[in-house]
Amino acid sequence: METGVRPRCHLEDITRADFYGFVVPFVAELMKLSEETGIPVKIRACDTMGYGVTFPGTVMPRSVQGVVYNLTHHANVPHELLEWHGHNDFHRAVNNASYAWLYGASGVNASLFGIGERTGNTPLEAMVFEYAQLRGTLDGMDPTVITELAEYYEKVIGYTIPPMTPFIGKNFNVTRAGIHADGLLKNEEIYNIFDTTKILNRPWRIVISNTSGTAGIAHWLNSHYQRKGGEAFGKRDPIVFKMKDWVDAQYEDGRVTLITDEELITLSKAIMEAEN
Repeated sequence: METGVRPRCHLEDITRADFYGFVVPFVAELMKLSEETGIPVKIRACDTMGYGVTFPGTVMPRSVQGVVYNLTHHANVPHELLEWHGHNDFHRAVNNASYAWLYGASGVNASLFGIGERTGNTPLEAMVFEYAQLRGTLDGMDPTVITELAEYYEKVIGYTIPPMTPFIGKNFNVTRAGIHADGLLKNEEIYNIFDTTKILNRPWRIVISNTSGTAGIAHWLNSHYQRKGGEAFGKRDPIVFKMKDWVDAQYEDGRVTLITDEELITLSKAIMEAEN
């Protein structure tokens, strides 16, 4: 501090530490030094092993809200100098980070797609949506970039994103059931969590299986051939019935895998050419 360096204190493994015996008095001394020198000292509360929980009444040091509250109220850390760093060992990274925000930490550490040691860190894209839901605004953030980044990671870097991953996995807004597809065709709000086309530049998709029905096949056709309005295929269109007959026959013969887009493209083209 005498040389003008602005230090940042990483309190590693804080959710297993001697919180009142060491953490609070130590940080309080750092805040005194900060006040004397006029140099801000950032405090980083690190849940290194993901032990933090947010249940009411949790004893210290495992309480996320307790850690944040005590650092601000008993160790005198200004909110703007306090940040939370959480891991996902117990599937709590996003929830814990949100609670840290709500109880007074001005920042949370995150990584793209949660990539990090062991089970990973708090996913940055998740906190974008947590922020939007808590504040009611994106404050200028463009979430469509999330989709661009995911495509870059897979196509350029070669990183494999698990298909079930929220917001970025290939199955994120995909349905297989015909009843869901039917509802989506009537009103997207029925079975899509938000307007994924507008917010993430990712239209909802249908994967064809033995449960997709005519509604699912009609949506697949409209999506692939970009048919809208009066030009859109309906559930009772002849090509839809013919494709459904073919799909049904596949599963009656013992097929257990999903129908691929390549198969559907070949099939739909053959039917349309035969009709013409």
